[in-house]
Amino acid sequence: MSSPLNEPHAPQIRLFNRTIRMPRARWLRVLIGVVLVFGGFLGFLPILGFWMLPLGVLVLSYEFAWVRRRRRRTAIWWGRRRSDKQRS
Repeated sequence: MSSPLNEPHAPQIRLFNRTIRMPRARWLRVLIGVVLVFGGFLGFLPILGFWMLPLGVLVLSYEFAWVRRRRRRTAIWWGRRRSDKQRS
């Protein structure tokens, strides 16, 4: 029996030129995203970190359109902000 992570059509996240496979089960992807976001809010504690928040949003954006739209708007805003600072 093969693992759900080794399936050829499993969803993938590309992050810093690396490909990370996500589980095929939707409920498991949602659970991972929610846990990462919750852990990001507790980033001031040891082991947990604020890096978990954007990663959780990225995972959830594959499942929910409203999160995907918000993530995309933030990426566009950030890109425009960086280009404005480089011109100055």
